[in-house]
This record gives sequence, C-alpha cells and structure tokens, in this order.
Amino acid sequence: MISSLTGTLKSKTPTEVVIDVHGVGYSVHIPFSTFEKLGEPNSTVTLLTHLQVREDALQLFGFVTENERFFFRLLISVSGIGPKIAQGILSGISVKELKDHIIRGNAGALTAIPGIGKKTADRLILELREKVSRTNGAAGTTSLPSDDLRTQALMALTSLGYSKLIAEKAVQRVLSESSSTNLTLEEIIKRALRHTATP
Repeated sequence: MISSLTGTLKSKTPTEVVIDVHGVGYSVHIPFSTFEKLGEPNSTVTLLTHLQVREDALQLFGFVTENERFFFRLLISVSGIGPKIAQGILSGISVKELKDHIIRGNAGALTAIPGIGKKTADRLILELREKVSRTNGAAGTTSLPSDDLRTQALMALTSLGYSKLIAEKAVQRVLSESSSTNLTLEEIIKRALRHTATP
C-alpha cells in the first residue's frame, strides 16, 4: 500500500497534483487545505497518501498532515461518504472546525459545507462523535482507541482489495480471539490477513 510520496511537484490545482517520483508521475487528489500548504511547481514535496481501490481504478488521495489523512479516513468510514465527498468536506472546512462541529453536534454548520445535507450531517455526528472526542489531537498514533484501530484496520484490508464483509469478519475474529487490549494496528492487520486465507 502506498503510504506516502516524496518527489518533485510537477503541477497543482486546488483538487489535484502531479508528483514526479524518479521519473514516474503520480496523480494525487487533494483537499484545498493541502493545496494551500504546497509550494510552487518544481519544488520538492512530501504527501501522506491514502490508496482507494475501486473495481475500475486505483485513486491516490494526498495530505500534508497526518491529521488531514486521519480525518479523511474517518469520514470515508461513514456510510454514504465516499472519498470525493470526504475530499470536498476537508476542502470546505478545517480539521479543527470539523472536529468541533462533530463533537458539539452542530449539524447546521456541517450542512453549510457543499454536498452535505441534513441526513449526512446527522450521520457524521452519530457515527463519529465518540471517536472524534476521544482522539484529543492524537490522531494517527498507535494509541488510538480500539474502535479507531478497528476502523483503520478495515480500511487497510479493503485498500488491499478485500471486500468489506471479509475484512470485517477477519478483524472481528482477531479482536475476539485476543485477550490483550494493547494490540497495535500493525498486529491487527497481520493477524487479520492470516484469517482472510482461512474459512
């Protein structure tokens, strides 16, 4: 899985950049928050990435900060929120504001973001409020709450091409079999991959 890219910024728009890495140009979708932090073309940049696997395409989404990528992954874990909508959300609001609105249950502020209706705003609050309130700025670390580790493990497995159903069964099996509450994300993924190969 492609976790980051470091190379020469060949071109950029508010929604997409091309990064040349040793002669290979990678097209990466970005939110506007990332665009604002990038340098000028021909400068060296590093983007943290999320690889979205679809039946007909592989799409890379890039972010300057781990917080942006973490919240992108949280957003796409919500039913009905795809990567393009998540990209739009992070383009229309800062991570800090998004976190505050979700914790406070401020659906009205969320519906002000283009593409977010009342039902979607309510779903974001319902599914993410507890997870977001427990991160306390520690997004992306291995000390994430178990629910967040589970979410990231599921995203990693689906990014590797496993169906959501198979991924959920494998991760649930790992968590139910383990008596330890200190499993790292890496360990969960490794054990889940073993379970995907067994009935």
